[in-house]
Amino acid sequence: MLRVGVIGVGAMGQHHVRIYNEMEGIELVGISDVDQKRVEELADQYGVKAFTDHNKLLEEGLDVVSIVVPTTLHKKVTLDAINSNTNVLVEKPIADTLENADIMIEAAEKAGLTLMVGHIERFNPATSKMKEIIESGLLGKIVSISTRRVGPYNPRIRDVGIILDLGVHDIDAISYMYASNVSEVYAIAGKDIHSQEDHASIMLRFGEDRAGLASTNWLTPHKVRQMEVIGVHGVGYLDYIDQTVTIHDAKWIRNAKVEKGEPLAKELEHFTECIRTGKRPIESGVEGKHALNVALAAIESYNTNKIVKIE
Repeated sequence: MLRVGVIGVGAMGQHHVRIYNEMEGIELVGISDVDQKRVEELADQYGVKAFTDHNKLLEEGLDVVSIVVPTTLHKKVTLDAINSNTNVLVEKPIADTLENADIMIEAAEKAGLTLMVGHIERFNPATSKMKEIIESGLLGKIVSISTRRVGPYNPRIRDVGIILDLGVHDIDAISYMYASNVSEVYAIAGKDIHSQEDHASIMLRFGEDRAGLASTNWLTPHKVRQMEVIGVHGVGYLDYIDQTVTIHDAKWIRNAKVEKGEPLAKELEHFTECIRTGKRPIESGVEGKHALNVALAAIESYNTNKIVKIE
C-alpha cells in the first residue's frame, strides 16, 4: 500500500485527489493547499487530512506526492518533498528555469528517488496508438509532425504565456513521437489579450530533415487538440479529445482501434507502478527538462526573431 499526498488542489490538483482515491493499493493520506476553505472541503469529501502547510503533509511519511502548484513554486516544493524522502510527480512544465530543473533532477538522483513530470498527453490512449503505428513502420519514414492546440483563454493562467502553458505539451509530444530531441527552434508569437504571448507558431528541427510544427493560441473560441503525422507511406491523424487515430494511405482510410481511457488516470498508474517496481518513468526529469529547454528557446526566438539552437 503506497501512502500518497497531493500538494495543490485547484483545477488540476482536484483530479489527482479523485483518481488516487479510486486507485487500488493506494492510501490517500492527505492533501495540502494554501486555500484553507478549499482544502478542508475537499479533505472532508474524501475523508483525508487537510493541511495549509505542505511541509506538515510531508511529515506524514508519504511514499509519493503529486505537486500541482504554480510553476514558479515547483522547485521549492519538490525539494521539500525530496528532503522528506518522498517520490515526486510534478506537473508540467518541470520548472520555471533550466537551472531550477537541474537542481530538482540532481536532488532526486542524489536521494535515489523518482522524479516524474506530468506531461499528460504521453498517456492519452490515442498517443499510445499513434506511437505504436509509427514504430511499426506502417507510415514509413516520418518527415513531419504538426499539432494544433487552440481554444479560449482560461483566466486562471496568469504566471506564464501560452508557450509554457500549452506549447510545451506539443513540444514534448512531437519529441516523443520522433523518439528524438529538438536541435533547433524558430517561433513567431505575439500578445494581444494576455500579459505574455497568447498565440504562437513554433517550428522545430529534428536532425537534418525532420520537422515539427506546433500551432497554439488562446484566441480560437472552441477547443481543438490534434496531431498530424506525415510519413512517406501514409499520414496519421490523431484527435486527443475524441481519442481517435485515423490512417490514410494510397489505398485505404482506416480507423485504428483505441482503448479509450482517462489520460491522468493512466499517468498516475504509470507513476505508482514505477515506484513499486523501480522502473524509469517514460517522462522523467530529463525529458521534462528538454521540453522546458525548447519552450524557453521558442520564447527567446520570437523575442529576438532568430533561430535558436538547442544545446
